[in-house]
Amino acid sequence: MAKTILVTAATGTVGQHLVPRLLALGHRVKAASRSGSSGQHNSVVLDFAKPETFESALAGVDAAYIVIPTGTADPLALAGFINAAAAASVKLIVQTAIGVDASEDIPYRKLERLVEKSGAPYVLLRPNWFFDNFHHYWLKGILDHGLIALPAGDARTSLIDARDIADAAITALTTSEHDGQAFTLTGSESVSYGEAAEILSAVLRRPIRYEAVDTAGFLDFAAKSGLSEGHAQMLASIFYPVAQGWTSADSGETARLTGRPPRRFVDYLADNASRFR
Repeated sequence: MAKTILVTAATGTVGQHLVPRLLALGHRVKAASRSGSSGQHNSVVLDFAKPETFESALAGVDAAYIVIPTGTADPLALAGFINAAAAASVKLIVQTAIGVDASEDIPYRKLERLVEKSGAPYVLLRPNWFFDNFHHYWLKGILDHGLIALPAGDARTSLIDARDIADAAITALTTSEHDGQAFTLTGSESVSYGEAAEILSAVLRRPIRYEAVDTAGFLDFAAKSGLSEGHAQMLASIFYPVAQGWTSADSGETARLTGRPPRRFVDYLADNASRFR
């Protein structure tokens, strides 16, 4: 049965894949942004800091895909919207991040707890680091310097493609089979950033190297690569579990939700090679 689904960050890394997939399956989509001019299908205004935008955004909605906005210092700023959605009997699919369940003091975990206690049906999605970071955050360093400089040591990470997150989200949004559960979404293979640089070099036919740096080195290179100071500091803070090797395993939960193996790094590069030219 067709559903009406509210998608936040509709033009973001996951949303840009999620919206067209939902439409292709016959669902109705309300693409939310603070301006209401996302350019996506049926754009609507939604600002988590403005409760007056909640009612119209939630009107007629069966389920909502919620991504915490980039730069939001306190995820609990979404509390008002979560409560409004629950009161409107809207199912909540919330994207946080791998490892947020390690401590109840982690802000994203506090948001998850709020969702769990809201009374609304919910599914929590905790994706690992994205392949897509290579053509977003790390792209300028790759293109301008032939360098990926990260505080990740030589540890491996089971990176995931944003398209796989979108496919997992569709299952969570449109079925009730997985309600009340949390899923750690990973890729099926574990690669180090050094190995990723070698694969990139082979695909692009030019040398790309990886340098394991400390936090100060990362922040310095990130500034040269165009990342804002606040965003770079946020990324630096969550590289610790990567460097410790805690993000290397395949959880198997992406395949469980999508019904197929996750995409590999070579699959991602084959589809995105033009971004690195």
